[in-house]
Amino acid sequence: MQLSGLEKKDYFLLRVEHYLELEAFGQTDSFSVKYVFPPEYGYQVPIVLELCNDTSANIINYRIEKDIYEPNRIVNFTLSSMQEGQHVLLHFTIWVLVEDHDFSDIPEDTNMPQSRNDIPEDTWHWLSSSEMVQSKRIRIRTSANKLEGQHDNVLSYAQNVSNFILKHRYALFLLQLWTRTFFKQDALTTLRLNGENVGRSHLACALFRNKNIPARVILANNDQGFWTQMHYMVEYYHPTYGWVLLDSTKGETPYPTHTQIINRICSIDDEEDTKTDYIYRFMKGEERWIWIDTDQVRPYYVDCDQGSKSQMFTEAEMELSSFAGDYTFFRTQNVYAQYEKFLGADLSISNKNHVNNAITFQKQACYQLIQTQDIDEYIFFIEKAYDEYKAIEL
Repeated sequence: MQLSGLEKKDYFLLRVEHYLELEAFGQTDSFSVKYVFPPEYGYQVPIVLELCNDTSANIINYRIEKDIYEPNRIVNFTLSSMQEGQHVLLHFTIWVLVEDHDFSDIPEDTNMPQSRNDIPEDTWHWLSSSEMVQSKRIRIRTSANKLEGQHDNVLSYAQNVSNFILKHRYALFLLQLWTRTFFKQDALTTLRLNGENVGRSHLACALFRNKNIPARVILANNDQGFWTQMHYMVEYYHPTYGWVLLDSTKGETPYPTHTQIINRICSIDDEEDTKTDYIYRFMKGEERWIWIDTDQVRPYYVDCDQGSKSQMFTEAEMELSSFAGDYTFFRTQNVYAQYEKFLGADLSISNKNHVNNAITFQKQACYQLIQTQDIDEYIFFIEKAYDEYKAIEL
């Protein structure tokens, strides 16, 4: 099937790989482990989750479920019992299709909002102050006023915030990194001492919210070339455009979509529900991405060589006609919707066979795209997966 069109778009096949090692501190019955899963969001659509052969955890079942806030998703693993002192590994990969967008079409002359009445009501949630993002504090307001300066447009202010986040007390950041003594990753502590990308994201959000610009933390995995726990980014709301990405490590906005997989759009409740970092024992203030429904099991972290870790990989890049790209994205969305619906569901043997066949074709679509760089090969197997899902009889 040859697809054609005039305009060109770039698409990327991305893969995020997770090692989640679990340690039991007591005898457990079966229990649940919930882990963030990339939502279908804007310019990205998940394709399939693949369990790796070295997974040692005894998985009873797993499903992709809706989280409290749309469009967030989690993958919910039900694991069998563990003995005290036992370690098990959940090793899995998630394939995602991403349309490249560099936000170069953002209006450069949009005035700063003067109140929440200048922005849509459904964005007001991300104007709130929280324990981690203290947007109403005097030191935050003073810094925000300096960054605004004589500029009265949103994009200039956002770029000033980005530059400030990148350069602010960088020597103190390097000292904290060398001594492994990062402290609380809230906005005020980061303003005083600097912090990791966690704290920088909180500080950026505080500076935006103080100026009536909704802003929220994004949990992501990016193609850094090394293993991490989780990468933190920011989205701020441009009143005449929409949500725009900012990378709090590189100090850059707008930031292109193809350089990361977005795992979670954090709410104010996420900012309040924080964990203690597993590596740096003084570090606090990270939104959660793992939830375990027993106190007897915890994630096992040593560093990003041993224990739990994550990394994103860019597996394929394609320049497609507008029609070919839109169709590929649309059909991937169709298949993913069925995959999410039927994965782990209680089905008849015949219907389970259709689901298993479809998942095999979804994986094969990814493998073929890597090997051939041919979008027709990808579409061929995605269509076969779609047919299998359509054959399910309820």
